Amino acid sequence: MITIDSVRERVAQGETNEAIVAEVLQRGQEPAAAHVFTATYAEEALAAARAADSGSGGALAGLPVTIKDLFDVAGETTLSGSIVRKDLPPAEADAVVVARLREAGAAITGRTNMVEYALGGVGQNPHYGTPRNPADPAVARVAGGSSSGAAVSVGLGLAVAGVGSDTAGSVRIPAALCGLVGFKPTQRRVPLTGGVELSRSLDSVGPITNSVADCLALDAVLADEPLPMTSGSLSGVRLAAPQTFVLDDLEPAVAAAYERALRTLSDAGATIEEVPLTQFGKIAEINQPSGLSPIECWAAHGELVNARVADVDPLVSQRMRLGDGISVADYLAIHDRRARWIEETERALEGFDAFLCPTVPIVAPEIAAVEASEEAYFTANRLLLRNPFVVNWLDGCGFSVPCHVEGELPVGLMIAGPRMSDARVAGVALAAEAALGR
Repeated sequence: MITIDSVRERVAQGETNEAIVAEVLQRGQEPAAAHVFTATYAEEALAAARAADSGSGGALAGLPVTIKDLFDVAGETTLSGSIVRKDLPPAEADAVVVARLREAGAAITGRTNMVEYALGGVGQNPHYGTPRNPADPAVARVAGGSSSGAAVSVGLGLAVAGVGSDTAGSVRIPAALCGLVGFKPTQRRVPLTGGVELSRSLDSVGPITNSVADCLALDAVLADEPLPMTSGSLSGVRLAAPQTFVLDDLEPAVAAAYERALRTLSDAGATIEEVPLTQFGKIAEINQPSGLSPIECWAAHGELVNARVADVDPLVSQRMRLGDGISVADYLAIHDRRARWIEETERALEGFDAFLCPTVPIVAPEIAAVEASEEAYFTANRLLLRNPFVVNWLDGCGFSVPCHVEGELPVGLMIAGPRMSDARVAGVALAAEAALGR
């Protein structure tokens, strides 16, 4: 495990940032890191580390960080996990979040692999390979998507943080499956400029790390302001535990870990109230026809994909094509229904500090199983996206915090809230993490 504090402690004990960054770059060449990176930046990362060693400041000075392969880097073509974008013009400037990482002194070690066009929650990529989940050394399991490489880079100790995007859970899903912490902020808090869009209505940018505190340190840089934190205590905290939709089809391991987590938080002082929140089960109907993500993804990328469809992952192109031919009237109607749904759901959550549920209802599937058939893939994909997407549809914010115990496959506890409740939810996440002994 590599954290901001662990790196700072090593430097305080006499090691250099340059040596630490050189170490993680070397580990990134080992077999376990296969398919994690689509590009590496050894020289630039070492230069940033040397600058930190010479006294250059910044909140992330000298810390190894990775960026998902959909953020622009000046002078490079942004691939977004696809091969059909290779001939597109290079970016003229860094994405805003990349520029902010550089300004904070981060040693950006590489671009991380992802699901093509970020359209999928399983984590496969037929063009650049599928990163293997580091949480299970015995069985090859998916890391979750779409920020698969971002999570694996952190899970293997190659970075203190992987910066990813989250449209329907693409930060929180891989965090949950890999036993890490993932944070999806309220969309408006972190600029999307310079990122290849999936769905401009739902996209957000957030970090994957080994702790809630590290997520908040990254978020302060990405959002260009720290959250005004609360005490981080569970005493007097009121939490909603939805009883519909998000608890459907739980695997036994997930159900057991979740129930154990609820008991732990209650014992630590939180008041947990079971609530129906039937609004969650209405999302699929409101999001018809086809869904905002396919509609907006097709509008942004359909022309290129249509011209070279044989070169696009068919699991991605099938979903993207659902957005083809949708009328403007139908598209706007989805937005209107969503706006009303958000207001209704926010009213139902009034008085609660956050709501809780399993981040995803299953543990990480085996790679071989989801590659065996499209049916197996789409079943896993649907289950993985279901719970996290509630937060994106709400325009809300949420953490995934590990709640399994040693020896179990990772399970994530989602701690979430409405838009712009980031500071309150972060306080709950900090306290929950401590109570769970993470």
